[in-house]
Amino acid sequence: MSLLSPSVHPRRVASRLRERLARADRVTLAAAVVSLAAGLLTFAVAATVFSHHSANHDEGVYLAQAALLLGGQLEFHAGPLADAVHPWFFIEDGGRLYPKYNPVPAALFSVSMGLFGEPRVTLAAVAAGNAALVYLLGSLAVGRRAGLAAAVLFAASPMAIATSAAFLPYAPTTLFNLIFAVAYLRSVRDDSLRDAGIAGIAVGIAFFSRPYTAVLFASPFILHALWRVGSGLKGFSADSAASTPRALAAAGLRGLPGPVRRHGLTALFGTLFVGVTLAYNVRMTGSPLVFPYQEFAPMDGPGFGERRILGHSVEYTPALALESNRYAVQEIATRWLAGGPLGTALAALGGAVVVWSWRASGDPGGISAADHSSLAGDAPGTPGFRRTAGVLLAGVGVSVVVGNLFFWGTHNALADLADPTDGLASLFGPFYHFDLLVPLSIFGGVGVVAGWRALRLVRDRLANRGVSPAVTRVALAVAVAGAVVVAGVAAVDAASEPIERNAEIDAKHEAAYAPFDEAEFEDGLVFVPTPYGEWQNHPFQYLRNGPGLDGDVVYALDRDPVENFAVLDAYPERTLYRYGYHGVWTADPDAHVTPKLEPLDRRSGDRVDAETTVGVPERVARAQVRVDPRRGGAGGPDRATYTVADPNGSLAVDWAVTPEGVRLSGAGGATADTADGSAEPVPFDPEGDVVAVTVTLVDPAGATYTYRQEVTVRVTEGGEAGVGDERVEVVWPPERSTCRLVTECGNEGTYLPDEPQTHSEWVVFETAAEASD
Repeated sequence: MSLLSPSVHPRRVASRLRERLARADRVTLAAAVVSLAAGLLTFAVAATVFSHHSANHDEGVYLAQAALLLGGQLEFHAGPLADAVHPWFFIEDGGRLYPKYNPVPAALFSVSMGLFGEPRVTLAAVAAGNAALVYLLGSLAVGRRAGLAAAVLFAASPMAIATSAAFLPYAPTTLFNLIFAVAYLRSVRDDSLRDAGIAGIAVGIAFFSRPYTAVLFASPFILHALWRVGSGLKGFSADSAASTPRALAAAGLRGLPGPVRRHGLTALFGTLFVGVTLAYNVRMTGSPLVFPYQEFAPMDGPGFGERRILGHSVEYTPALALESNRYAVQEIATRWLAGGPLGTALAALGGAVVVWSWRASGDPGGISAADHSSLAGDAPGTPGFRRTAGVLLAGVGVSVVVGNLFFWGTHNALADLADPTDGLASLFGPFYHFDLLVPLSIFGGVGVVAGWRALRLVRDRLANRGVSPAVTRVALAVAVAGAVVVAGVAAVDAASEPIERNAEIDAKHEAAYAPFDEAEFEDGLVFVPTPYGEWQNHPFQYLRNGPGLDGDVVYALDRDPVENFAVLDAYPERTLYRYGYHGVWTADPDAHVTPKLEPLDRRSGDRVDAETTVGVPERVARAQVRVDPRRGGAGGPDRATYTVADPNGSLAVDWAVTPEGVRLSGAGGATADTADGSAEPVPFDPEGDVVAVTVTLVDPAGATYTYRQEVTVRVTEGGEAGVGDERVEVVWPPERSTCRLVTECGNEGTYLPDEPQTHSEWVVFETAAEASD
């Protein structure tokens, strides 16, 4: 007969240990599967929904910065061409161009860009890492099962899915914030200097990435560390024998209280990276206290009053801050957390369970010690430690919400507070609150575990009342299946709307960039339009320059003719193209444009003779032909015109560009009348000008249809006869458009000869030119 109690019999103990290890392994495996799934989902969304990047043009900034870092550079060295290749959100300083953002996220993107040629691998790795770290953090604070549920909630949140799949800094910064939180709590639980050092490095990198975001996340931990250090020093100073100079010298750092050593090491490494950040500021802006974003827009930082970036400004008041952030938190609670309102209800339930358990037993959710052990097999934390971890998590939620009141970015991202489908927040969620997903998911995980335990309690009570096990199992299966269906439908419903909106935008981008997906460039130079002002990658962030501005293709802004000729002179041997489109570029995902990528040629000689042939429909009473330089020149007429009565079927217009100006031939070869009645050529600015040649058809009722072509011209010196001979140079073909009722309609009337659906059947617009010496 054994002398041991049945409950402590070695075989029973071994059996229970094996069961717990097996259970722990299943949880670990499940967490690994969740993390892998999060990474794969992120990669899939990035490659499909954001195949040509999103509506957030910051993506182009980070990818251009990543390419620079991969090339060993911090900035573009563009010299006099800086304005022609100026990327969105880059600062120009004496011919160099550097981004307003710190380089940590871009450095992460550059790793997979260099190793695999595909930066989306970094997006997948960051998403998987965040899910795994949420599991670890949840395991430390509220138990392994709750941590697993938290990882699922985090990875399934629409804001995590959308934001993690784009080349934006929020998910990468959260990765370092989570590493910091996990390492900090382990250093407290295990008295580990190694983890304390890791925590300091992680929070320092997070600060280098996004200083304000890192400070908000770390604030509760900093307060806790200060309290622990103060308590430790207070007890240490009370021990007069241990605090004598001789005793301190003999003991060294080991003589200091544990909290002082640990948190001091965390602070040391964190401060070192703050120093790196300030050194980076010196390198980029010349001052340690001036961040690049401040150099770009001094009124764009935290604070109230007038806030301004570029041409956008607002009087940011506390009342506006409260309204905007209340709406942002409401959006997260109802749309951007996994399950929407259901996920928020689980988080509220979990928070209530945690608080109740602190008062009842000190063990959140009644989770067992075995469930509470870490992946590394460490001993479970004490109830006091778990209480501390829970308070710090709640503190993160408070600091993120309160801290963002002082930053006007949330207001900008929301755009129209009355319309949840407007603004960047409608596509990615209120991303400045991205870290808020961490405590919400973890407390939501507790809610899931509490709900599961409630079902098990119901099962036990049914069994005690004599209900058959088969009926009990069926009832529980129905309840669980119903809960899963409801949760699944809620999660899919919450995620589908923003994913669909982003997919619509990607379809628009895919259509707009189709010529580039089909083209193969070799020493190409492409001029791109400027619908949002003179910025590269805004909106065309898919078309980015390499770090040396000398790759297979270089993109330049299509601007003033003098500036365009400066670009052409800088790249004299490249094959030229002009990118254009028919339609109006707007943020509306339904407003598609029809693109074209048109080869260009530089033609020069003593003169360039051109002929333009246009189609004429029936019932056209007359046609007016006109030549009109944009800027013109002194000493001559500013335009030339003539009228053709009853054009029949088609009309051919002859004109010529000479160093003296543009000559327009009249019908039948007669010279056209100029504005002052003379037959002189219409002069243009010899440094560079745009000359418009238009043919306007007029019907008997007065309605008009105009063929418009704009050719870029300039006068040069030097030819076969030697320096001093004037020659004319034109960029051919001209930009062509067709306009109803007006004589100029921009991209809305861009002529696409290969896209007949963009114009009437009778429209013909042919042009040819030949240079002669």
